[in-house]
Amino acid sequence: MSTLLVVDDDPLITDLIAFKLAPLGHEIHTACDGDAGITAAHQVHPDLVLVDWMMPTMTGVEFCRRMRTSDLAGIPIILLTAKGGSSEVAEGLEAGATAYIKKPFNPRELVEQVTELLERPEPE
Repeated sequence: MSTLLVVDDDPLITDLIAFKLAPLGHEIHTACDGDAGITAAHQVHPDLVLVDWMMPTMTGVEFCRRMRTSDLAGIPIILLTAKGGSSEVAEGLEAGATAYIKKPFNPRELVEQVTELLERPEPE
């Protein structure tokens, strides 16, 4: 079983993600903003984080930067956002996101992306 952290200020999004991923055996933890997400990440040490770009207290991009400079730097991060321009994608990836999914997203695409990232071998 994998532990996932979903950081999004929209409870409909966190509920949808939990609804799609929990039945696959994932333990889901949620946080409603970036600060709470950083705290939760240090508490639960997730195997993967899904984070929204636009949130209160800090953006998803800043969340990625903070994760990458902490003891949790190796955790894969999927950035979820309505921003989809090439410059935004590049900014998110440069900040440390492992993958990028544009909202509104197809739940099947989300499940596939999560599964793929969890199955990747850890870098040596």
